[in-house]
Amino acid sequence: MSLAIFDLDNTLLGGDSDHAWGEFIVAHRIVDPEQYQARNDQFFHDYLAGKLDIQIYLNFCLALLGEHSQEQLDAWHAQFMQEKILPIVLPKAQALIERHRQAGDTLMIITATNRFITGPIARHLGIDLLLATECERSEGRYTGRTTDIPCFRDGKVTRLERWLLENNTMQDFGQLYDCGDSRNGRGYKDVTNSTDAEMVAARFAEVERRVPRATSLQMADPWGVAIRSSWLN
Repeated sequence: MSLAIFDLDNTLLGGDSDHAWGEFIVAHRIVDPEQYQARNDQFFHDYLAGKLDIQIYLNFCLALLGEHSQEQLDAWHAQFMQEKILPIVLPKAQALIERHRQAGDTLMIITATNRFITGPIARHLGIDLLLATECERSEGRYTGRTTDIPCFRDGKVTRLERWLLENNTMQDFGQLYDCGDSRNGRGYKDVTNSTDAEMVAARFAEVERRVPRATSLQMADPWGVAIRSSWLN
């Protein structure tokens, strides 16, 4: 049995769901358009440049969740799915998901984007296991704050490590497939065919260091496939 790990944005989707949500709430004037758009774009540029302060960003983008009822948020998200997400679900990505599903692999999405945005997307794709940045809830409502370790950069490895330990599944996987986004931003790329040996070696070394019992796996070309580091970003 194998574990197939997918990034979401610019991998299974032909775009960034987090930024698309910002565009959606601006377009529908759910937030102040000028103020929000400017800050959202700056955060997105910081992310692309590798200098995003994740806590400042989460304080900004999750505040809206604490200001509205679950019913209203769900209605907005359903509209968001129709307008912004379904048009950018990539057929090639869906085919890869199905190939892994037919092979009997365990499917998982790991994403820095928060669970409010990504939970319904993962369900639409038929993937039950989702490691995402968590949104705090209290008394049936979102608080507007995050909780747990943000699923961002090294936090993704930490969250994966914890999931494997909590589910006692590390020994069950003979291979790990890391299907991350392409660095050039052109959308989906099947990275199991990566030829970037330096990136493969660095990514494998990090996971081997952080994830217990990684060395017990059967490895041909580390983890049976070429792994690249894109879902750390």
